[in-house]
Amino acid sequence: MKIERLFTRDGEGPYKDIIWEKRKSEIRNPDGKVIFSEETAVAPASWSQIAVDILAQKYFRKAGVPADRIYAWKEWAVSGAKGGKKSPDPGDRLPEDGAEHDARQVFHRLAYTWMDWGRQNAYFDSGADERAFYDEICYMLARQMGAPNSPQWFNTGLYAVYGIDGPAQGHYYFDPATGTLVKSDSSYKRPQPHACFILSVEDDLVNEGGIMDLVTREARLFKYGSGTGSNFSRIRAAEEKLSGGGVSSGLLSFLKIGDRSASAIKSGGTTRRAAKMVTLDADHPDVEKYIAWKAEEEHKVASMVTGSEVVKKNLDAIKRAVSAFRGPEADRFNARMNHELAKALRGALGDRIPPAYIYQLLRRMEQGDDSVNPAVFSTAWDDEAYNTVSGQSSNNSLRVTDEFIQAVLDDAIWKLRDRINEKKYTSVKARALWDQIARSAWQCADPGLQYHTTINDWHTCPAGGEIRASNP
Repeated sequence: MKIERLFTRDGEGPYKDIIWEKRKSEIRNPDGKVIFSEETAVAPASWSQIAVDILAQKYFRKAGVPADRIYAWKEWAVSGAKGGKKSPDPGDRLPEDGAEHDARQVFHRLAYTWMDWGRQNAYFDSGADERAFYDEICYMLARQMGAPNSPQWFNTGLYAVYGIDGPAQGHYYFDPATGTLVKSDSSYKRPQPHACFILSVEDDLVNEGGIMDLVTREARLFKYGSGTGSNFSRIRAAEEKLSGGGVSSGLLSFLKIGDRSASAIKSGGTTRRAAKMVTLDADHPDVEKYIAWKAEEEHKVASMVTGSEVVKKNLDAIKRAVSAFRGPEADRFNARMNHELAKALRGALGDRIPPAYIYQLLRRMEQGDDSVNPAVFSTAWDDEAYNTVSGQSSNNSLRVTDEFIQAVLDDAIWKLRDRINEKKYTSVKARALWDQIARSAWQCADPGLQYHTTINDWHTCPAGGEIRASNP
């Protein structure tokens, strides 16, 4: 390939005329507690604080950068100064703590690695084209004219530039030298820089390609910052028969397992959430439960928030009644003798706080436990209420066909077919199902819709099989 320079000049490097400055980046909890702080984040002065925060919090490598490679980018960033006094560069003295602190470190490991891959595979006509490619990429990254997806920021160049490696994680790669698929023997020599994967899942619990195997495959992808998506329509519905004679617990029980797994994994090993897409065909017997799933979880959050406030209100009243009692110490926690306590307890019972829970709190107070102060939840997306309910790590989509849309228009019957015995089905009104979809999406933005017929009408390689899930 011949690389024509559009933005840079040979010998000037990619950063000519860019002013660099040191920024501070923080993440705080709703209560104000600092959970991430970066004092030295060097970036172009033109970048917004949000852009700097994303780079510092998500994409800077936090460990393993060797001291002798901190300034590896300088070998490729030719100074553009033509005489006169050079402006001070905040990237000249970076902390030697094994972490990245300068945007140019990240730009270099990306651009250098991409260039090196091209060089190894003889893509470039000459060394000048290799250098032009590198300079143009760094220029576009620094000026925010282009950017790769998250897994590239996380993984690319860690081995090629820093020598960071780790044990194999079950990845495979295509070896152009042999024309074969090869199992990788390391984490980063052949990194996982790809964005989204559509994974299949079969109606099987523990075997390869089944439900628990999917959880493992998803974890492998989440760990390095990629997203996943699956169509779960092959999994049998609740009450369908199992080979052992029992009945299935249903689709949602397994969706909740995958959702909790995704919640537990920090995508790319930093603070980013795992990206998981869930798709279901509109003729699945559990479709109504699936449609209502996340809207019902929203109700749980509202209930937890309200309930925790009611508990706090009543507990404060109980504490005041105990503290203000002026009779004998032995009667302080005796509701027969402490009339204000009796009143507070009646109020708590009137607000439907479980008697056993009230008794537990009161006995702890009586024993001098100063930590009787149950948490008050909020509706903040990263607070414990939302972390407790299910469905918060997945984007849910419903796969609908032209036949379903026509049934809605005609106010016709729609058949929900069992997965094991397709001749067995349940009849529902298509328009009633459509109303449920619209109502739930209005409440919580899920489920989204994927238009199965249209997507497959536009299929560019139908010989490869029907598309059953696609990134929404």
